[in-house]
Amino acid sequence: MYDYIIIGAGSAGCVLANRLSADPKNKVLVLEAGPKDSNMWIHVPVGYARTLVDPKVNWLFPTEPDPGSNDRVHIWPRGKVLGGSSSINGLLYIRGQASDYDGWRQMGNEGWSWDECLPYFIRSEGNEVHHGDLHGKEGPLNISDPTEGNPVSDAMIEAGVEAGIPRKPDVNEGEQEGIGYYQLTIKDGLRMSAAKAYLKPAMDRPNLHVETEALVHKVIFEGKRAVGVAYERNGEVLEARAGKEVLLSGGAVNSPQLLELSGIGKAEHLQAKGIEVISDLPGVGENLQDHYVISVQHKITQPVTVNDQAQGLAFLKEVAKYIFQRKGLLTLSAAHIQAFVKTRPELSSPDVQYHILPATMDLEKFKTQQVMELNKFPGLTTAPCQLRPESRGSIHIKSSDPKEYPAIRPNYLSDPLDQETAIAGIKWARKIVEQPAMAQYIGEEIMPGPDFNSDDELLAFAREAGSTIYHPVGTCKMGNDPQAVVDAQLRVKGVEGLRVIDASIMPKLISGNTNAPTIMIAEKTADMILGKPAMSVAAE
Repeated sequence: MYDYIIIGAGSAGCVLANRLSADPKNKVLVLEAGPKDSNMWIHVPVGYARTLVDPKVNWLFPTEPDPGSNDRVHIWPRGKVLGGSSSINGLLYIRGQASDYDGWRQMGNEGWSWDECLPYFIRSEGNEVHHGDLHGKEGPLNISDPTEGNPVSDAMIEAGVEAGIPRKPDVNEGEQEGIGYYQLTIKDGLRMSAAKAYLKPAMDRPNLHVETEALVHKVIFEGKRAVGVAYERNGEVLEARAGKEVLLSGGAVNSPQLLELSGIGKAEHLQAKGIEVISDLPGVGENLQDHYVISVQHKITQPVTVNDQAQGLAFLKEVAKYIFQRKGLLTLSAAHIQAFVKTRPELSSPDVQYHILPATMDLEKFKTQQVMELNKFPGLTTAPCQLRPESRGSIHIKSSDPKEYPAIRPNYLSDPLDQETAIAGIKWARKIVEQPAMAQYIGEEIMPGPDFNSDDELLAFAREAGSTIYHPVGTCKMGNDPQAVVDAQLRVKGVEGLRVIDASIMPKLISGNTNAPTIMIAEKTADMILGKPAMSVAAE
C-alpha cells in the first residue's frame, strides 16, 4: 500500500516523485516501463544521436501511414528509461510564449495563465547565464549556454538580423521573436535529465520506491475510484494499491493508451475491444498535436562545420577536448541556433521556430532508418516548424493487449494554414541564408534544391521530407468542453483518485520544445496534490 503511485518516470513523473516524497509521511511508488539510465550515451549530450534509435531506452512508436506526408510511416522516439524523453531528447530548453499559457486560461483553465505558470518555471530552473526576475538560479534543472560557438552559427545570427529578425539572447522571457543560441539542459558537459535533476537526489528517501522495467497494464478501480494498478515485472503480474491517488505520467502516447486499457475513453471504442467502460470520455486520445519539421540544407564552402569536426583527426581532438574539458563536439545539442519568426507581418507573435545547426545529415537514411549519419561535406541545416499547428490527430489502442502499440494518426499538414506556414517557413530559411553575412560560407542548396520554387513544389517537398520533431501533446486535454479529459486540477473526469500529469494535458501545443513546459506542469500540479497554495511571481 502506497499513498501515491506514479506511472512513468519521465519528465513529469520524476518531478512528482521528488516533490511528493519530500514529505516523509507520503509513501510513493514510481513504476517505469524502461530500465535505469545507466547507458553512457544518455549522459554524453551528443549521444542523443544513438539513443534516438536504441529500442532499449526508446519506445520507437510507428505511426499509421500518414496521408498528409505522402502516406509515410513516421517513427516517434519516446523515452523508455528513467528520465523518459528528457534522457534521450535534443537538450533544448524552451518555455514557449506567454500568450500560449494565457490562451489556456482563456479556454477556461483556471490557474494556467503565464503569470501563474511562471513561478514554477522559475522554481525548476538553475540557470547558469540568465538571471533576474524571470529566471531561477537555485532550481534542480540546470540550464546553460553552448560551451562554444561556431563561425557559421555566428554568421547565421548576423544574417537573421540582416533579414529583420531581432537579436535575442533569451527567448524564455515570454516574448520569443528573435535569433540567438539555444539554452540547454546541460551541466558540466553532461545531460541534465529530469531523472538526474529530480529523481536521483530523492532516491535515498525511505518513503520513495522506484521500480524499473515495470509495465503497467491498467489502473484498478473500485466503483469509480482508482485504488491501484496492475503491472508486469519479470514476467509476473503484480498489483500495488494507492491510498490517496494514482498519477498517470506516461506522456502523450502512453497516457491515453493506459486510460483506454483501464476503461476510460469513448465507450463504443472500448466495448469493441472488450474493455469494461468505467468512464465514457470521448476525448481520450483525440486532439493530438505535434510539431512537423522540414529541413532546408546547404553546402558550406569552408571546413568549419560539425561535419568536419566529426571526421578523422579532428574528431579525436574533439574527444580529447571532451574528456579533459567537457567542451566541444560531444556537448552538442540537436540545434545550435534558435530563430522565432513571424512569417506574416499581421501576426502578433512568431508562428515558426527554426532549429539551425552547422551540420547536415543523410536525410534519406534518417527518414527510412531513423539513423543520424552526417554527410562528409561541410553543411548547414535550417529547419522550420510551425509553432501552433491547426491539424489534429489521434492515438487509440488497437486491442486490449497492453504490449501492443496504439494506432498513432498525426494527420500532418491536413489543415490549409499548416500547409501555407510550411511553405513560408522554407522561404524564410532561404531568406536568412541569402543575407550578406552568410556570403563567405554559403554554397549550393541541396534540399529542397533549385528545382523547388513554386508554392506547390515547396509543399510537395514538405510532404515528402518533413517529419516529427518529437513534441506530441494534447491527447488527454485539459478543459471544460466535451472533448476534455481532465479538469484544471488535472483530475480525470468521471472518476476519483486519478490524475494525468504530462504533456498530454496541454489543450493547445505551446510555441516550442515541450520538455520545460512538462516539468513546469508537474511542479505546479505537485503543489495542487499536496494542497499547497499556488506560487506567485511576487513570492519569488
